[in-house]
Amino acid sequence: MAKQSLVEKKLDFKSFVSAEVVRNRINQVIGGKDGQRFITAIISAVSTNIELAKCDNNTILNAAMVGEALKLSPSPQLGQYYMVPFDDNKNNRKVATFILGYKGYIQLAIRSGQYKKLNVLAIKEGELVKYDPLSEDIEVNLIEDENKREEAPTVGYYAMFEYTNGFRKTLYWSRAKMEAHALKYSKGYAVKKGYTFWEKDFDGMAFKTMLRQLISKWGIMSIDLQTAIISDGAVVSDDGTPTYVDVEFEEKAAPEITKDSPTEVINPQTGEITEGSEDDPFAEQAD
Repeated sequence: MAKQSLVEKKLDFKSFVSAEVVRNRINQVIGGKDGQRFITAIISAVSTNIELAKCDNNTILNAAMVGEALKLSPSPQLGQYYMVPFDDNKNNRKVATFILGYKGYIQLAIRSGQYKKLNVLAIKEGELVKYDPLSEDIEVNLIEDENKREEAPTVGYYAMFEYTNGFRKTLYWSRAKMEAHALKYSKGYAVKKGYTFWEKDFDGMAFKTMLRQLISKWGIMSIDLQTAIISDGAVVSDDGTPTYVDVEFEEKAAPEITKDSPTEVINPQTGEITEGSEDDPFAEQAD
């Protein structure tokens, strides 16, 4: 009954995580040594987001525990992952989803030890000379003055990685292609009401899209990176099962989430495609 009452709340989040049953759960999963640090960090994240504070407490906790398991910070300033509120109209509640940021992708990829180089960059007007999708060679003349470069309009996005064994892959999307992608996969962005990550930080969302497209299709993915991608955009249950946001959820402060499906995995040693789907498996979710 104690656990049931906590699920049904209405306790504020600080009181919720102070309850013995919740603290015991946190200590069992994370350990007593790191439990207090974890609690302090998520209380801080919730206290700075009014809409997040309205979410079902268990969904906040579960999203944060995914981030903790991946050793990522919930600090919005670091941009590694976010806990984003959605309205679950079917169940008459607000829920928190786990959203992986592009800096989280970078962190997890680097930790795998497989990547010698990994980069994502906005290409500014006048910089792109040529991009050959066959050879994947790009020629650019970067604007040297950083202030002028920052002010220049973005015309596209470039991402690349190189493994420690020398295998290299690159990707370039025009700004128009990225815009079409955002409109297709984010209903919130399409209506332009100002609350989606696409509207608040288009470049950040574009960077995430590029890394997700590049790594999910051609990259070596560690267990942590696979877990992050599976959990990305999901409401996570107590047993870790992800439930993806769909039309039954009204979007609040983040783009629409679509379910993951199989993707092409290319062996960097042989170039062999080991499994695949013609569908875009990782329709961009939220930063």
